[in-house]
Amino acid sequence: MYKIDKLNELAKVVAEKREYNAKLEPRRMTAEEKDVLLKTFHPDYREDQFSVLEVGENKGGKVPTQLAELLQGKSRINPADVDLSNPDYDTDVLIIGGGGAGSSCAIEADNAGVKAMIVTKLRIGDANTMMAEGGIQAADKPNDSPAIHYVDAFGGGHFAAKPELVKKLVTEAPDAIRWLNELGVEFDKDADGTMITTHGGGTSRKRMHAAKDYSGAEIMRTLRDEVLNRGIPVIDFTSAIEIILDENGKASGAVLMNMETKELMVARAKTVVIATGGAGRMHYQGFPTSNHYGATADGLVLGYRAGAKLRDVDTLQYHPTGTGYPEQIFGALVTEKVRSLGAKLVNIDGEVFMNPLETRDVTASSIIRECTARDKGIETSLGKAVWLDTPMIDLIHGEGTIEKRIPAMLRMFGKYGIDIRKEPILVFPTLHYQNGGIDITDKNETKVENLFAAGEVAGGIHGRNRLMGNSLLDVIVFGRNAGIYAAAKAKETATPENLTLEHINKFNAELEEAGVNTGKVSPMLLPHYARDVK
Repeated sequence: MYKIDKLNELAKVVAEKREYNAKLEPRRMTAEEKDVLLKTFHPDYREDQFSVLEVGENKGGKVPTQLAELLQGKSRINPADVDLSNPDYDTDVLIIGGGGAGSSCAIEADNAGVKAMIVTKLRIGDANTMMAEGGIQAADKPNDSPAIHYVDAFGGGHFAAKPELVKKLVTEAPDAIRWLNELGVEFDKDADGTMITTHGGGTSRKRMHAAKDYSGAEIMRTLRDEVLNRGIPVIDFTSAIEIILDENGKASGAVLMNMETKELMVARAKTVVIATGGAGRMHYQGFPTSNHYGATADGLVLGYRAGAKLRDVDTLQYHPTGTGYPEQIFGALVTEKVRSLGAKLVNIDGEVFMNPLETRDVTASSIIRECTARDKGIETSLGKAVWLDTPMIDLIHGEGTIEKRIPAMLRMFGKYGIDIRKEPILVFPTLHYQNGGIDITDKNETKVENLFAAGEVAGGIHGRNRLMGNSLLDVIVFGRNAGIYAAAKAKETATPENLTLEHINKFNAELEEAGVNTGKVSPMLLPHYARDVK
């Protein structure tokens, strides 16, 4: 039980109205209402939290201030101090990042018969993929189609995505599910083997495939095992800190740094894939995050300094239901599956204030509105939050549903004496996803030849908002494609010679000419939480 008497009293208000609220069908907002809501309350519209870039391919573009400091920061190395003549590693495809996209990429590159190598600053699987809970979308049921999935995804992203990327995402989704199933992912299935699917926010059909509420962990477990069983080299606890080019400006490897010894190494490759994930540990605008420890926007910095272009990096996804209490799990993800199973968001007066299956940006903005302009939030030691009435799930679907369908949520809150079968939980938006990223083509190519990108670090797939279940789908579809296309390019590319880091010197000169000195060294690599002791 909650240990704060006031919260216990407020939770009783929710319980008293539970049966009534469970039967409510709140209307969906109109497009005009959503637009006004987002512009008024969504963090992406806070102009004072963004800066304009003064150098690089996106000069004149707007990005979060903390990201601008890193994109325009100084390199961790002096190019003159790095010996490029005798590489420590030689491979065909160098994959930077060991999450779902990087692992899928490595498997397909291996299938293509080339040498692939993963380098990751933590361990393979230490990634946002591991932390995804709700499921993965695919239109593979008789009442659905990739065309309907396309409309949902494109519209959910405010029509800002690249159409060719959305098309690839949705048309290759059924095969992605088949591929994962054959690799051994334990999806939820009926007794006859039919996959169980549910709704997600912004979906017009039940197309969410899940493994209870630890879908990402199950997918990552399977991919990691496949990579290791194939004997694909994985260099753990080693960060890529700069992309290496050849004399023609083509990506030809990376400078690596051992995270423990700080030793520098050189990896030479015919093609390079950036699959470094997101940026939640940047804590934009002071928000908590659901992201893993290493999500510090490294890939954006690596790509940008090498000459790649970014897109939509001024738009972030604040997952509407991060844990608002207790402190030990503040900001941790409360999967959208909780709402897809019927739990509704409730304010301090016990009122259901929105449809539970609006898109994430609309839902997050609605919660922020309740806690600010309407003053209907619940005060905790961590700030204001709203109720997510989880006991409503067992009320609607029958006792045991929570235990069966969302056991990870039951276990996470249970550790702190909160039984989500009997009492509602407190939630508030948490920094969850980098909607934009490195601009890619439908072949995962960046502006820099032989440099590819896949997964959350890539932009253009989701536009200005992402639907639930399309991120796990993204890392599989575009991760696999990155492996296929990078391998094909590697086969027609000779082993690069005349490796260079001259682009770092040019970037530094640009910074000096523009009078930019952010005082930051980048990439960040890991967040800093230690308190300074005086």
